[in-house]
Amino acid sequence: MRWQIGGIGVGVAVGWNIALLGPIATRLARDYGVSLTTIGLFVTVQFVVHMLMQVPGGRAADRFGARTSTLVGLGLILAGNGVSLVAPQPALAFLGRAVVGLGTGFALVGGSDYIRARGGSPLLQGVYGGGSVLAPGVAVAVVPQLADWLGWRASYLSAIVVVAVCATLLAIAPGADRTVRHADEHLDGGLFLDRRLYGLGAIHAMSFGFSVIVGNWVVTLLEHHGYSRSSASIAGALTLVLGFFTRVAGGALLRRADAWRWVAASLVLGGAGAILLALPLPFWALVVASAVVGLAAGVPFAMAFTGAAKARPDAPGAAVGFINAWASLAIVAGTPLVGLTFSLPGDGRIGFIAVGVLAALAALATPR
Repeated sequence: MRWQIGGIGVGVAVGWNIALLGPIATRLARDYGVSLTTIGLFVTVQFVVHMLMQVPGGRAADRFGARTSTLVGLGLILAGNGVSLVAPQPALAFLGRAVVGLGTGFALVGGSDYIRARGGSPLLQGVYGGGSVLAPGVAVAVVPQLADWLGWRASYLSAIVVVAVCATLLAIAPGADRTVRHADEHLDGGLFLDRRLYGLGAIHAMSFGFSVIVGNWVVTLLEHHGYSRSSASIAGALTLVLGFFTRVAGGALLRRADAWRWVAASLVLGGAGAILLALPLPFWALVVASAVVGLAAGVPFAMAFTGAAKARPDAPGAAVGFINAWASLAIVAGTPLVGLTFSLPGDGRIGFIAVGVLAALAALATPR
């Protein structure tokens, strides 16, 4: 039981650091003296580094053991948030988010590989993935409330507490064996030539990556269109929290021969939900749309991670890192672009419509 708790805790720790800044973006922009687009760039820097570390992080898990590489990653996340706490200076925020991205690059892939190496099932992988979206969903709801007490430091202090607890749980958990046959020096090229991984990368990018983009900006979107911060936070949290349940269900779904149909349908529904959030609907309808986005975004996770590890048994950690890098790329490109649309007509609505359409189109890439 200790290893299950320790492994799932990694997903929670990484997830908490995914959507920390968006829920209080307006306040951060004021305290840092920058625009909302710059706040989006803080997130972009984190995910650029996170993206670049996916395959190296996976290779580290394969070579040195998943538990060891993951603990290193969690330590880096703690350090990065500590840097950002010093003062509300953009340079420190950029540096801190870069260090956090370095840590999440090691930890997210390492945590998944730890569960695989300990013999975890696709269902447990779904629970792990569920934790990584439940945590940012809770953060979307909680961080704005903490900001009333802690100010601009709310995001960073909450992350330090959550990561410290989860790192302790993993530290007291048993270790995991390294991959028996580590990939050779040509691994990276082999991953880029493996067509099986591209479909998995596409569905992961437009489910996980999509939900992070929406989760980072949905509170700001609703606030700009007349809703209170507390109401917007509750609705926005649903875009991430509910993915916990469908990531778990997605693991069980893999036993079905028609699992791909459910995954494809989830991408279409998630895209439709984002488009509805951009429309001038009653608040109850926006809450429903947020729930649809959250539920739909979790379904493809287990297929993506389990499928990648099975496709490359010689280097499962690196394969998972490769497909996760595509989600990171979507976040890197999409987060600041959606932030930029808040300065265009519609005050953010164009960005939500665009990501919704792309998510729906990703259904065409679902592996059968």
